Amino acid sequence: MLEHTFIHIPGIGPKTEQSLWHQGITTWHEFLGRKAPVFSPGKEKIAREVLAASVTHRRDARFFRDLLPAREMWRLFGAFREKSVYLDIETNGGQQGIHEITVIGIFDRIDVQTFVSGRNLTEFETAISEYDLLITFNGTTFDLPFIRRAFPGISLPPAHIDLRFLLNRLGYRGGLKKIEKDFGIQRSPSIDGLNG
Repeated sequence: MLEHTFIHIPGIGPKTEQSLWHQGITTWHEFLGRKAPVFSPGKEKIAREVLAASVTHRRDARFFRDLLPAREMWRLFGAFREKSVYLDIETNGGQQGIHEITVIGIFDRIDVQTFVSGRNLTEFETAISEYDLLITFNGTTFDLPFIRRAFPGISLPPAHIDLRFLLNRLGYRGGLKKIEKDFGIQRSPSIDGLNG
């Protein structure tokens, strides 16, 4: 999807992107290979500069994070799948007025790593630094603020897809457990209904 994306170019939104696709310009290379201009001279110059830079920075998630709207970060997944990680945290629920992380779990499509408070939680900071794309459900408002408080100065992956907002745009609302059921995903009976 990334190389079919044009909305990271200043002045190009979803309608213009759709128009490019309908004209048969579906990739960066197709745009750059055209002799005839697509836009006005000024806009054409900017588009060509950004697309040339996109080709150069094809493996740099930070480059695209800075250009893509947050709601379009999902477009990075295919290009950065091998360097992506799914993350979820659990907290103590604010017991005694103190909100602390008790567990952080990450999954990179191969391995699950669990970081537990009082055991190996401090190792999380090193482990997460290996990835380019972070995927969460409601991480924007919950997981990441907790992590940033617990690990000041942490270097999280440069790009982030929050599935809560992406799924909401697709019409799926509610918490993760409800949405899982909407998709037909069933939990083991031994944990079905558990929260946290």
